[in-house]
Amino acid sequence: MKRLLVVDDALFMRRLIGTVAREAGWEVAGEAADGSQAVAMYPELRPDLVTMDLVMPVMGGLEALKKIRELDPEAKVVVITAVDQKQSVMDAIRLGAIDFVVKPFDRARVTALLRKAAVASS
Repeated sequence: MKRLLVVDDALFMRRLIGTVAREAGWEVAGEAADGSQAVAMYPELRPDLVTMDLVMPVMGGLEALKKIRELDPEAKVVVITAVDQKQSVMDAIRLGAIDFVVKPFDRARVTALLRKAAVASS
């Protein structure tokens, strides 16, 4: 079973992403409320995929993405962001994110992305 680390400062978003992931056959290995928690958890969890909000307190998603990719250059990260964050999405892709999802997101889009990521990491 593929393992997922969900990173978002909003509890309801972490739970929603977790529910969609479990329905798609993923295990939610962990949840982080900010980027610094995600960076701290990543080496222990070694998830197959990280979903990363971009705008969070303490440490934002771009900085966390950069640090996770420094820890593991093969880390697979999908950014989840609001519609008005186009430049941040481009920055995230440049830093190594494999894809992005715009909030409010379509469950089918997230499910398809998780299935694609599962195949890619097999």
